[in-house]
Amino acid sequence: MSNLFYQSRQPRPVLDRAEGIYMYDTEGRRYIDGSSGAMVSNIGHSNPNVLAAMRAQMEKSTFGYRLHFRTTPSEELAARTASLMPEGLDRVFFVSGGSEAVESAIKLARQYAVTQGQQDRWKVISRFPSYHGCTLGALALTGYDPLTRPFDPMMRDMPKIAAPTAYLDRDNLTDEQRGLKYAELLRDEILAQGPETVLAFIMEPVGGASTGALVAPDSYYGRIREICDAFGILLIYDEVMTGAGRTGRFLAAEHWGITPDLVTLSKGFGGGYAPLGAMVARGDMVEAVLDAGGFLHGFTSAGNPLSCAAGLAVLDEIERLDLVGNAARMGEILKARLTALMDRFDFIGDVRGKGLLLAFEMMADRDGKAPLPKSLNAHSRLVELAYQRGLILYSRRTRGGDEGDHFIVAPPLIITEAQIDEMMAILVDALEAFADEAGLAVPA
Repeated sequence: MSNLFYQSRQPRPVLDRAEGIYMYDTEGRRYIDGSSGAMVSNIGHSNPNVLAAMRAQMEKSTFGYRLHFRTTPSEELAARTASLMPEGLDRVFFVSGGSEAVESAIKLARQYAVTQGQQDRWKVISRFPSYHGCTLGALALTGYDPLTRPFDPMMRDMPKIAAPTAYLDRDNLTDEQRGLKYAELLRDEILAQGPETVLAFIMEPVGGASTGALVAPDSYYGRIREICDAFGILLIYDEVMTGAGRTGRFLAAEHWGITPDLVTLSKGFGGGYAPLGAMVARGDMVEAVLDAGGFLHGFTSAGNPLSCAAGLAVLDEIERLDLVGNAARMGEILKARLTALMDRFDFIGDVRGKGLLLAFEMMADRDGKAPLPKSLNAHSRLVELAYQRGLILYSRRTRGGDEGDHFIVAPPLIITEAQIDEMMAILVDALEAFADEAGLAVPA
């Protein structure tokens, strides 16, 4: 009986060590980290250069409270982060994780609106399904019923529009038309809420846990930016999962040439070496808030020098190893391998994503897009079968959390083609075992 608890009683072995894309338990079993944890370990495990940078910082200081000292690692990481952002996003606020980054973004947005005499602007529109964090503020933006339903009485729910799940549409529209159709939902919701009350729109440029690497049609992104501009609404890109090279660009926003007003980062930004995240904002927004008396927000470990030293070293490794480029190259190979599974497994209905943020979704009917029966618990069962065989995957219910099954395949950005082959062999074995258990036909 452990004194430690998290989400469930699911038994797991004790981690002994990890190196590269591999993890080992205390019994000597090896696992391929096919999801980078929770899409965190972008540069792989136990990178010696990052560990050396952390040791060097430990010899100097491990904590310096931000109201008492500036620190060299936090200043350098802020400058480095700003240099990687679209033009105009040049002020960085450090946090310890993704939920904190999202909380920081919506609170800065609100304070900025107040400085502009727009006190009536407080509504943040988000999408359904989506995931933006587990604090009550971030959860109010999240569209995933099993996570939000128990806490509804404690939250001020925010308006939602449908996520751009164009892959499920059965219509005669072109991809471009579908993208515009979904984008116009934002305009309609702004008008329904009252434009003077809407503060911001937050979106994952490539979907995360709730939609499984969902990519909208290209036309969606530019039109969303235009709509926000037309109504004076701030555009927040939640890049907690997509940032730091995961999609084959440092920010997923770069795929469409979009400059958001605020960006949130975490996960791969710290690479799992230390708790680290950031909100990046336009300088004029920050200056307006500081001139009005300061940002009424903060966390004890913000800008922790050890975390920032780790973050700097992670960015160094991303650049040194060309991991953004490798994510794009290996992502094409892995996506082709996952797509090829559809020829053998009829219950794989869709493969999607960018770079090394990829997912496949199981369906009972590929043409009609009907999900598998909920009773199969495919989203958890396949993960368990793969885990037993030494492959770690990440899954969720796809369609709002109550039905549907998607599996995120997002290995560390250091992965090689040979390691993709190794990972795919285990995945195929697990899929065959699942099909046999579930009574799903698979050609010999």
